[in-house]
Amino acid sequence: MINEAIKKLVCYGLEHGLVGEEDIIFTTNQLLETLQIDEYEEPEETYRNVDLESVLKELLDYAYEHGVLEENGVVYRDLFDTKLMAKLMPRPSDVIGRFWDIYHRDGPRAATDFYYHLSQDSDYIRRYRIAKDVKWKAQTPYGEMDITINLSKPEKDPKAIAAAKNAKQSGYPKCLLCVENEGYAGRINHPARQNHRIIPVTIQDSRWGFQYSPYVYYNEHCIVFNSRHIPMKIEHGTFCKLFDFVKQFPHYIVGSNADLPIVGGSILSHDHFQGGSYEFAMAKAPVEREFTVKGFEDVKAGIVKWPMSVIRIAGEDTDRLIALADKILEAWRGYTDKDAFIFAETEGEPHNTITPIARKRGDLFELDLVLRNNITTEEHPMGLYHPHAELHHIKKENIGLIEVMGLAVLPARLKEEMETLALAIVNKKDIRAEESISKHADWTEEFLPKYKEVTKENVMDILHKEIALVFSKVLEHAGVYKRDEAGQKSFDKFTASLSEGK
Repeated sequence: MINEAIKKLVCYGLEHGLVGEEDIIFTTNQLLETLQIDEYEEPEETYRNVDLESVLKELLDYAYEHGVLEENGVVYRDLFDTKLMAKLMPRPSDVIGRFWDIYHRDGPRAATDFYYHLSQDSDYIRRYRIAKDVKWKAQTPYGEMDITINLSKPEKDPKAIAAAKNAKQSGYPKCLLCVENEGYAGRINHPARQNHRIIPVTIQDSRWGFQYSPYVYYNEHCIVFNSRHIPMKIEHGTFCKLFDFVKQFPHYIVGSNADLPIVGGSILSHDHFQGGSYEFAMAKAPVEREFTVKGFEDVKAGIVKWPMSVIRIAGEDTDRLIALADKILEAWRGYTDKDAFIFAETEGEPHNTITPIARKRGDLFELDLVLRNNITTEEHPMGLYHPHAELHHIKKENIGLIEVMGLAVLPARLKEEMETLALAIVNKKDIRAEESISKHADWTEEFLPKYKEVTKENVMDILHKEIALVFSKVLEHAGVYKRDEAGQKSFDKFTASLSEGK
């Protein structure tokens, strides 16, 4: 039985180009060593279309039953199956060489296709987990939004949580984005990355790494990160680097989280961008009204029809776009408008920054500059321009780059809550009386009157539609200039100030 499982994994490696015919014996012996098996009789059968999830399960179950795997929880199993997959992986130099060979011969899209498939075939991106994510699209006043309930990050088991608490804190690798993660065995409080390969890229004459997110929230969701562990900062160099990357990979968009807490991403300690081959709702959103900045008449500029406050600039010359982006960033960093409750700083703490996204559209380059402010108030201690408390039943977390662009990444709890809520609505139960869904009662009472008939057949479609509408409100809350007449007038006041030199 175990011999068959080992052969299946080797066949999987052959089928997906991870190993060659000449590597069969070597790879088999590597797997035997990892599983602490001394004897092996190779099955005669050659296995095709091997299901990776099931063969890894078989190998992990064997390892636990025979004392090779100390605990059977998901964290321990993930560490061990990554160790197994590492035995099928080519060395970094082989992957890097092949990537750039393809890039120079067949172009950037062919190179990223090769690398994306490798990242999936190696189980660095766990296809079978990503498939569990609940995804849908739904119309909102701002176009069709993407909604994801994230189920691909496994919940840690209690033993792993306890072990992580007691584990020695290591400073190596310094964070999850450091180049030192490549090939790292991992530990109870840090994921294994033995099956991970990083493509080095040169951006603005400095060494960066290019990889995919293991959780791929959208197509070819990639991360571009500094080879040095230095903090994120939105500045002139940021715009230069974004366009440098887009020029090398024109089929990808790329953007940066903001560089302040609350409005920034989860990892501000390491300079990085996120990108990929996907057209987000924000990219599809039209420019609502154009404006011209004095001295930049050659650059198209306008305010985008989007729940957040977005300035889009476009042109053929990226140097001109960068120069205008610098001007907008500098102006916004120091901008205060008390009437609009926008303060550049309070008590020496800066509040204004930008979330930038770069892309190429036809012959033109585009840069979306999303104005952000992280001020807190007594009423909104988590941030005034952050999802307000009445929306926390759906989305409480920070609004980072991915959400800004129109993709909601919602917590796993919502899957079960929506299923329970759907049943309660159809069966006309008292939602307030059920602890797990009582937080959704006000919201449900608000939207249900809109629908003449709610049945078990259409209730989930209704919930999906209403969640998307909540998400558009989340983004409105995060927008510094509101979508009403007063808010847009204040937005125009800021764009006008760019020509006045204020």
